[in-house]
Amino acid sequence: MDVQAFDFELPESLIAQTPLTDRTSSRLLTLDKSSGAIGHHTFSELIDYLQAGDTLVLNDTRVIPARLFGVKADTGAQVELLLLKELGEDRWEALARPAKRLKPGAVIVFGGGSPEDPASEPLLQATVEEEGEMGARIVRFAYQGIFREILERLGSMPLPPYIKERLDDRERYQTVYARHPGSAAAPTAGLHFTPEYLAAIAAKGVHIVTVTLHVGLGTFRPVSVDRVEEHTMHEEYYSVPPETAAALNAAKAEGRRVVAVGTTSARTLETVAGRFAGKPVEACDGWSGIFIYPGYTFQLVDAMVTNFHLPKSTLVMLVSALAGSDSIRRAYREAVENKYRFFSFGDAMFIY
Repeated sequence: MDVQAFDFELPESLIAQTPLTDRTSSRLLTLDKSSGAIGHHTFSELIDYLQAGDTLVLNDTRVIPARLFGVKADTGAQVELLLLKELGEDRWEALARPAKRLKPGAVIVFGGGSPEDPASEPLLQATVEEEGEMGARIVRFAYQGIFREILERLGSMPLPPYIKERLDDRERYQTVYARHPGSAAAPTAGLHFTPEYLAAIAAKGVHIVTVTLHVGLGTFRPVSVDRVEEHTMHEEYYSVPPETAAALNAAKAEGRRVVAVGTTSARTLETVAGRFAGKPVEACDGWSGIFIYPGYTFQLVDAMVTNFHLPKSTLVMLVSALAGSDSIRRAYREAVENKYRFFSFGDAMFIY
């Protein structure tokens, strides 16, 4: 399958730079995956498309201030690290820029200790231990105190590179239900919900449950091959609690819909479905490297709330697997024609 089949023209003016003041006021394009019918609404109307008995699955990961700016201890050259995966014992997988300056043994300092100010003690120090592909590095941190507190002090929110505007309120790049720190990017489909809106959805009889998938390189790593089948997903940590497993099993046994909020929730659900191979799912955790593209048969997910994604991305491939490539191409073309806002802070789509 050719990666170019998932390309489309997108005017730069449609890339949302800032979140809307009211989370639920974004636009909502609805797509009936059976008929291909498209509708245009506001996100506040999603509740009309949800049914009593639906199970709505949220990803409750929390974005950490994963972008660190420092300097090489020996030369003072500026370096950026984007933390992707915690490996234990103060070791992290990270994306480095410029990676060519960071060979094994290189030391990066943050918050002091630069060659220009050698007398000051750095708050944080990282030593490169291994090189990976596409700028990935394994680094080990050294510090005094609590790492998360230091990260909150020194780090910045890892906004995608296509967002040029400054984000003054960090919480606008968090879902209102974010609980478990660990993501390098927000599960952006969830940014449209407010506590009040979730309460109204629950009052309609929709069962709301959570999973956790810490968004890392697997979600936003670009596809650099020509054939879809040759792309390898990067693994991301997931967790499914007992109450969610029970709700999923009940929904499937009773023929009720499972609605994933975002591609990360969908990938978690399908990972778990594959892990238990047609049997009732159980509470579990692990690492997901599932790659969903057209030809895949969904086992748990019946419908999905999602944003509009980058051309040729694995996320466009996933929604194409759910709704059909022709329907997604037509829906995206209509979204562009109607000037929907795209990507992280953009508008939403409901595939049902």
